[in-house]
Amino acid sequence: MSEVYAARRARLRERCHAGGSAGALVSRAANVRYLAGAAPQGAVLLLGKREDLLVCAGAVEGGRSDEALRVHALSVPGGDPAVAAADLAAAQGAESLAVEEHHLTVARYRAIGSVAPRLRLADLGGAVEQLRVVKDEEEIACLRIGAEIADQALGELLESILVGRTERHLALELERRLVDHGADGPAFATAVATGPNSGRRGHRPTDRRVEEGDFLSVCLGAVYRGYRCEIGRTFVIGTSPADWQIELYDLVFAAQRAGREALAPGAAYRDVDRAARQVLDSAGHADRLPDLTGHGVGLEIEEDPQLAPAAMGKLDACVPVTVEPGVHLPGRGGVRIDDTLVVRPEADGGPELLTITTKELLAL
Repeated sequence: MSEVYAARRARLRERCHAGGSAGALVSRAANVRYLAGAAPQGAVLLLGKREDLLVCAGAVEGGRSDEALRVHALSVPGGDPAVAAADLAAAQGAESLAVEEHHLTVARYRAIGSVAPRLRLADLGGAVEQLRVVKDEEEIACLRIGAEIADQALGELLESILVGRTERHLALELERRLVDHGADGPAFATAVATGPNSGRRGHRPTDRRVEEGDFLSVCLGAVYRGYRCEIGRTFVIGTSPADWQIELYDLVFAAQRAGREALAPGAAYRDVDRAARQVLDSAGHADRLPDLTGHGVGLEIEEDPQLAPAAMGKLDACVPVTVEPGVHLPGRGGVRIDDTLVVRPEADGGPELLTITTKELLAL
């Protein structure tokens, strides 16, 4: 794996040189992990003039994926690795350094300028985030395993008795099952929503109990080796669904299918959003739709690209994204269907579906 991380750092170095900087200081944890294989708390990565360093506040415990990268542990307790890294860059003879201005606080930025006043600081911008958009097959394999774990946890829950249990209890059980099946933990706070709460994006579980005839919407994800996936499904509890529930479910399912079918290398982000959004717009739900239809996933649960009406850019192959349209009817409930997929060319079978739990409207 050391070669993989070295190649990633080489690509970033090329971008820095093209922008006029000799090196870079990477401070955002997910970006450090992407380039170094691990990100101990508070650690930063220095792409230096003579060598690259993982700068940490203390000793690194446990193994790291990139054993070829030298670790520089601060000798003074309470020191700031970012400030120390800038000092090391100056000591290596660097004249300029690109930093992640979108991540650094003003205080840290000023401290870096104070300790190395001769360094010309430039903005690295989202250069690392852009490198992270297209995944290699090992990253996709981690996402695939995470999706399998999430599918297992959800499938087991559906086989249990649900009526009378609270949203909060079900969410905690799902998160326990994720860990039992090998996940590092939940990818985000698990959302379980019943009755009038169902279908809400980002719903925080409450003490409301599951009742007969409820819609039950669940959104969860697993972390596996740092990579995060997402799945969302909606079910009906204990009885045959009502006509309005069937109609709403079929509508959201059609929108989700349209979004999935629009995923292809070269497809504009906003065109994927439009494909799903048009289905719901035409049924009169334009004012009830979320800001986006989906987003990238990886070391963070919401990465680039954003599949949204005003998003600029086009999809590449090997980009994992979610497609997650939903509709919530105030006072009644709603439907959300959410999959994680990998963009693949038609010659390779089209988009690869990672989350395979059935999307049939089940009565549990």
